[in-house]
Amino acid sequence: MEIERRLDDVLRLIRTGRFSTPMLAEEVSVSIPTISRCVTALRLRGHDLRAEKHGDGWRYVVADKPNPGKKKVSPFELSSHDD
Repeated sequence: MEIERRLDDVLRLIRTGRFSTPMLAEEVSVSIPTISRCVTALRLRGHDLRAEKHGDGWRYVVADKPNPGKKKVSPFELSSHDD
């Protein structure tokens, strides 16, 4: 599935701690709104993603491991629009 691959790619990049939303969008070749939907989907899957201020701007970071008790939601439930 393309969406699952995209979510995996976005999470992998966020884990590096080097990417803002515009940088993620450029790296994954999607729009900024698509990255925002990906972050929302990853959060709904239990990933504690946070934005942190760095000297050159804001970056996403993973605060901790997924919470297995948190309800997992399909990205299809979030939006019917895909870039």
